[in-house]
Amino acid sequence: MSILITNIKELLQVRETNISKVSGTEMKYLPIIKNAYVLIKDDVIADFGSMNDCQNITVEQTIDATGKLVLPTWCDSHTHIVYAGNREQEFVDRINGLSYKEIASRGGGILNSAKTLQNTSEDDLYKQSVKRVNEVMQLGTGAIEIKSGYGLTIESELKMLRVIKRIKQNFPIKIKATFLGAHALPNKYKDNKKDYIDLIIKEMLPKIANEQLADYIDVFCEKGYFSLNDTDKILSAGKEYGLIPKIHVNQFNTFGGVALGVIHNALSVDHLEELNNDDIVALQGSNTMPVSLPSCSYFLSIPYTPARQIIDAGLPLALATDYNPGSTPSGNMNFVVSTACIKMKMTPEEAINAATINGAYAMGISDLFGSIAKGKKANLIITKKVPSYNYLPYAFGDINIDSVIINGKCV
Repeated sequence: MSILITNIKELLQVRETNISKVSGTEMKYLPIIKNAYVLIKDDVIADFGSMNDCQNITVEQTIDATGKLVLPTWCDSHTHIVYAGNREQEFVDRINGLSYKEIASRGGGILNSAKTLQNTSEDDLYKQSVKRVNEVMQLGTGAIEIKSGYGLTIESELKMLRVIKRIKQNFPIKIKATFLGAHALPNKYKDNKKDYIDLIIKEMLPKIANEQLADYIDVFCEKGYFSLNDTDKILSAGKEYGLIPKIHVNQFNTFGGVALGVIHNALSVDHLEELNNDDIVALQGSNTMPVSLPSCSYFLSIPYTPARQIIDAGLPLALATDYNPGSTPSGNMNFVVSTACIKMKMTPEEAINAATINGAYAMGISDLFGSIAKGKKANLIITKKVPSYNYLPYAFGDINIDSVIINGKCV
């Protein structure tokens, strides 16, 4: 299938050379071609440029994008989109004054989701999850990372990862799978963390590796969950099975988790609502991508990742949704980009870079996703008629997407 998109008002995130990420002051620059075209052949971008150079191109379908913008689809590098049920009662509990920690101590939080998921069949879990996947695709997401972590038993963690694998096989959206068995301590092991960590390392990891169910390994490195020593042990074990480290870190406390992630050459360190100078120093010169989850801060009323501190220190930053039933029941990357601008004082250019090319880097896929470049996957958002790209984060309550193309096909 060949598609020619013509008369594009602004073609965003165009890269003549294939870069993997942007950092510091580079994030303020968003390369654009005005009055542009894009040529798609099969599932890749074959060519792009000014309409002045768009001559004698024969295609099967032409899309007139007069007054519209075209940009790469969002790359959402941190989600828990495979889950069962919801946690709406906890939402009400927080309104009535209970903290995240208090809800968790009463059997809510992650353990609540785990109990629901353990009692949900694989087919039912798949049906619930694909509904959400379809929704985020319509919202412009063309690549997504999905974590396990609501199973907390061998059977249920495998069930989650098998559902992720089924989605990967049945949907055009690019998917990366992460094993997050170290998300919380099951009640059975609340007084015996060592045995649960042994279960992860000695029983879960071999089975996951045997079925090739995960690309990454993640740990919730936080006080009351998994310590630095626990995290070091689990990440080291995962690496022995070829899993690349990621870490949930600094959501509520900062105590050295970022530096540990860098030591393990983690692809990303995610959350970072709390950050100190030692964390910044640890990240400088590393290959680890800091990832912010502003929807989580919005929903839980906790601090936002200090984006200005990170970017002004010359570091890169990615944005992701954290889509999950407890702290972020939304996979809307458009809202994430707006919130980053409104609450984190990121410029529109920085936010779009963070949600495209840097998000792709945080998934290990920036060679084929996250920017407009020849040979990259044809994953594109065509907006409605808007004044400029600044309007996208400005109009935070609107969905300004006209259509979404994934792998060269309109979804």
